[in-house]
Formats: sequence, C-alpha cells, structure tokens
Amino acid sequence: MRMRMLGLAAAGVALAVVVAGYGWWKWSHPGLPDGIAETNGRIEAEQVQVAAKTPGRVMEVLAEEGDFVKAGAVLAKMDTRDTKAQLLQAQAQLVAAQRAKEEAVAAVAQRDAQRTLYRRQFNRVARLNKSGYASNDQLDQMRAQRDAGDAGYNAAVASVNQAAASIEAAKAAVQQIQTVLEDAILVAPRSGRVQYKLIQPGEVVGAGTAILTLLDVSDVYMTVFLPAKMAGGVRLGDEARLVLDPAPQYVIPANVTFVATDAQFTPKSVETSDEREKLMFRIKLNVNRDLLMRYATVVKTGVRGVAYVRYRQGVEWPATLAVKLPDEPR
Repeated sequence: MRMRMLGLAAAGVALAVVVAGYGWWKWSHPGLPDGIAETNGRIEAEQVQVAAKTPGRVMEVLAEEGDFVKAGAVLAKMDTRDTKAQLLQAQAQLVAAQRAKEEAVAAVAQRDAQRTLYRRQFNRVARLNKSGYASNDQLDQMRAQRDAGDAGYNAAVASVNQAAASIEAAKAAVQQIQTVLEDAILVAPRSGRVQYKLIQPGEVVGAGTAILTLLDVSDVYMTVFLPAKMAGGVRLGDEARLVLDPAPQYVIPANVTFVATDAQFTPKSVETSDEREKLMFRIKLNVNRDLLMRYATVVKTGVRGVAYVRYRQGVEWPATLAVKLPDEPR
C-alpha cells in the first residue's frame, strides 16, 4: 500500500520513521477472520528517570545497564559530607534551644515567687496606708515593685514560649537535613531494568539531573497504526494478541488502552474514499500488568512482532491466536 505524506515538515519525517517501524498493515490475511487486523510494531516500556533531587557530587552508582532491579533497591548515592556537617550543627542548635527552654522555665518559677512576694508586700502596705500607718510614698514604691514583679514574670513566660518556638524551628531544620540525606540515596521507584547509566561516580550534577533511566517492566505496550475504517471499530479495553519475532510459538494477550481521536498522518487530499482509507490512527496495546510481573525478569523491550487487533465485535479468535505463554521463569 502506498501512502503519500505531503504537506508534513520535520514532524512528518519523524513520523514516517515511526510508521516504517510500526505501521505497515495487512487488509487481509489467510486464516484471519474478517474483523481482525494484523499490523506490525515493537515492544516498548515506560521510562522512569532516577534523578538527583539536590545538586552535589555523585559518590556511587550501584547499578549497571541491563540490570534488573526491584522497587526500593539502592541505585546510587550522593556525597553527603557537607550535609552531615550541617546536620550536626542543626542538632547542636536543637540541644541549645532545649537548654534555653529549661533555663526559661526555671526563670519563670523564680519570677513567680518574686511576683507573689511583691504582691503580698503591696497588700500589707496598702492596709497600713489605709489605717494611716504607711505613707503614700511607701504605697507608691510597693505598687511599682509589684508591677515590676508582674512584668518580670510575663517576660519570663514569653522567654519560655520563644524557647519552645526555637526548639520547633531547630527540629524542623534537623528534619529537613535528614530528608536531604535520605534523598541522597537514590532508590528504584519501581521494579524495572536499567536502560541507561548516564552519570559516573565523581561527577557533579545539578538538581533534577538524571543518573539512571529505568524501563518499567510493569507497563509494557506496543504502538500500532490502523487505517480509519478499522480503527473506527476498535474500542478501549478490546482484546488483542501479540506474537513476537524471537518467540513466534507464543501468543501474548493484550488490551487496547488508547485509540487516537485524530489521524496521526493524512494524505494531502482526502476527497476520495480511497484516500480516506489512508488516514492512520495510533492505537496502544498494553500487556496485562499482573502477567508482566510474572515474567518481569525476562521482559525485554525493542523486540519486534505482529499485533492482531479485533475491530469488529463478536468475532472469535482463531485457534492459531489462542493465548499461549511460556513456562514462568524461576
């Protein structure tokens, strides 16, 4: 089948490469019932970047390209010597704040005792003044002393509150630095295979720099292209079958998880029915996640094969496309 790809610029060139890789199709195939399309594609997986959260020097990279790693496995470590020194300083500030609070609490007890004494003295002088045995000057002096005692007590209470706030701030600083130390140990966010090792030990990287690239073996799919008259009958969740070139004896079940709403490429003119048949729509076929996890250690990407997509409801799969899987790896 000839396809004219006029009117496409650089994006068209790139898409043509994709189509060459994925998208030739067969309108019919001996042995296939009407309603099942056959098209080519290759196995892909979602990529996950394992990146440094903070800038710094990479101390170790513990995984190599091709390694299969489980979720939570340590993949790389950042140099944390400066951060550990900051942690010691923050912890010292926390201890100092706690001691300051203890001293402030003791000061409150002292100021409270003084305040109580000054109030009692003021009350006695006030009674003597009322009976004429103490002068007004003495009463004023005791009043000032009482007020000073109250002010001192309030200041001591404020010091306790300030010390408590300093403790919380110091705790937050310690926690923040501990988080930085935890983030300096880069772990696999999910199980997968290391595709690229991008940074070597000793290199200095910025925040967000990718250290490794993982292929998520629990999210494996094949992208194919079908002409409009076939794609129109494909529904989300429909069954599909994959037969891979390295293992043609097996038939892998898949499901339709995406159908493009717009044609991925079109000819210059779509005025005739023949031209409209050349409108191609992208379809994504995902392999079941539970099935993938059973074969996680042997899943490989980049493998080419043939996809069979049912675009007419009710059509039975032929016996040649009955699901057939290899024995599970030990």
